[in-house]
Amino acid sequence: MIYLKQTLFLGLAAPLVVACQQKMNDESAVRTNFFDKSGMDTTVLPGNDFYTYANGNWLKKTKIPDDQVSWGSFAQLSEDNQLKTKTILEEVAKAGAEAAPSRAGSIEQQIGDFYASGMDSAAIDKLGFEPVKAELAKIAGLKDYKQVMTYLAVDKSNPGGKFINIYVGADDRQSTINRINFWQAGLSLPEKGYYTRTDEATKKIRADFVAYITKLFVLTGVDSTLARTKAQTILAFETNLAKSHKAPADLRDPVANYNKFAVSTLTKQMPALNWRRLLDSMGLVKVDTVLMAQPAYYQDFDKLLTTTPIELLKDRLAFDCLDYNASLLSHEFEQAYFDFNDKALQGQPKQSERWKRMANRVDRSLGEALGQLWIKKYFPAEAKERMLTLVDNLQKVYRVRIEKLDWMAPETKKVALTKLDRFLKKIGYPDKWKDYSDVVVKRDDYYGNVQRARAHMFREGFAKVNQPVDRMEWGMTPPTVNAYANATNNEIVFPAGILQFPFFDKDADDAINYGSIGVVIGHEMTHLFDDQGRQYDANGNLRDWWTKQDVERFSKKTQVVVNQYNTFTVLDNLQVNGRLTLGENLADLGGITLAYQAFKLTKQGQGTDKIDGFTPDQRFFLGHAQVWRSKVRDESARVWITIDPHSPDKFRVNGPLANFEPFYRAFDVKPGQKLYKPEVDQAKVW
Repeated sequence: MIYLKQTLFLGLAAPLVVACQQKMNDESAVRTNFFDKSGMDTTVLPGNDFYTYANGNWLKKTKIPDDQVSWGSFAQLSEDNQLKTKTILEEVAKAGAEAAPSRAGSIEQQIGDFYASGMDSAAIDKLGFEPVKAELAKIAGLKDYKQVMTYLAVDKSNPGGKFINIYVGADDRQSTINRINFWQAGLSLPEKGYYTRTDEATKKIRADFVAYITKLFVLTGVDSTLARTKAQTILAFETNLAKSHKAPADLRDPVANYNKFAVSTLTKQMPALNWRRLLDSMGLVKVDTVLMAQPAYYQDFDKLLTTTPIELLKDRLAFDCLDYNASLLSHEFEQAYFDFNDKALQGQPKQSERWKRMANRVDRSLGEALGQLWIKKYFPAEAKERMLTLVDNLQKVYRVRIEKLDWMAPETKKVALTKLDRFLKKIGYPDKWKDYSDVVVKRDDYYGNVQRARAHMFREGFAKVNQPVDRMEWGMTPPTVNAYANATNNEIVFPAGILQFPFFDKDADDAINYGSIGVVIGHEMTHLFDDQGRQYDANGNLRDWWTKQDVERFSKKTQVVVNQYNTFTVLDNLQVNGRLTLGENLADLGGITLAYQAFKLTKQGQGTDKIDGFTPDQRFFLGHAQVWRSKVRDESARVWITIDPHSPDKFRVNGPLANFEPFYRAFDVKPGQKLYKPEVDQAKVW
């Protein structure tokens, strides 16, 4: 994919539902209830477990839908947005069936026909695996590893395949220029530990993985015994590849993962990969310099290429082809993909309805074309204006806090304030939309539509290599329920999809908006100054602009955060990795701090009037806690704890609040209660 480096997401992997949320089919309806009082469990002391105090009854009563791996506000809002998307897709698909030829090439035609092609499951099932037979035949005809590399290079819809992870993004040390980047690759399981850990849950996943590979091969006509042998050999091959991988926590170090190479040097160092020929075959003939985040993987892969039997390489390519496209093929392939990737890995009992899967596919394939129609229908201009006011208010608060820091030297503060003043604010949707006019969409060719959209994405990305960075480009589509900060662009971004209740409502009181979207805004701002983001200057360049003493003081403060989160566990014995989650934990702590201080500048924040029986401060914290409530399947929790840089949602509430004096005052938190920490033990950074 075309990837923006140092993009730090809010991390809404574990969505939530708000029990009081009403389906608003009537777009003119005005919400009057912004807090779910019935979801609380007031038998729990706020100072012992505020997350459960705010959400306990909701947690007891809520069941995760069978087609979800988690449930909560993020998931509910995502599903609501999907319903809105469905309305658009069905409208344009119906119009397309009756359209005149003059409509050809319009975004309505592209979106409508793309959706219609994916919804025609009968036609897709009839084809079986016919769409990939030509690719499988090409793979079967490969004679040696050199032909393998040529095959990977010329694949327009997936250049490099699973072996070579390519993306285009700003050069960390020269942020105005786009570079071709290479990241470690080659694995099918979530991270390297899945290949070696000996606990029963992980061993089962490996067994399920072998069964999945076997199933795909059998569906193409391979004898079941031979298919299983191929699958076991592929697992062993990936286990070798995994040895060179960095662990997830190590991928967060931007300095260690910045390595610039001349292509000529790489070609000499890794002759089997032959980087010059590889790039030329991809059409990148003018590229003479690349960035490679983890060279160790490519060095090992280079050696394995020449020592691995060609039949094994071909088997692996055949599996990759089937795995990459299984969800585009007949029901049997799609079911096999679901059974492993969603059911075995994530614990999802039931596949989501086809229209949901197709809505996601359209968003991934033609996202900003869909976004144009989505914005017109569902995102009012006044919402964007209100959001900008909130962002500006938090920016002012952050400025004051930096100016008053007692641990940062004046020369470092000066650059920090310049960075804060310069950051780019993107709200709702892009000012300039992507152009998909080169994507041919046919109503009767779902597989081809996806491949052409994939090829467009890579073609678009490769055209940017060695070109100036377009700072106005977005890394998320408008309907997305998420937000992000991008350090090389010095920006914070909030798609329209998240700018809705329970995160934001133009009619809600300030306590609710500042406790929800306000904290999200502060979270993303803080990312630009967390342990990763703080290493980038006001222009988005990775450079050492802090004094040595400031770095030492900052590191000492952040180690307190690491130590605190290392004590948290899920499923009884799975420990949060404080180093992996440090950036997000800092952003959560900064988010609540900035949002609360900005809230205190409002009329409600300075008042004492109660709503729903709670003071303004209590309502701020309760609204925040209910945004993060969620239920997650055990299987998903096991995966996320190893790879997700975000802490589980319970600790995204309790963790920051245990370090926040205004919370203590609002709920009379006292010594002896579980969340209480003496001030000397509290984590305080920004």
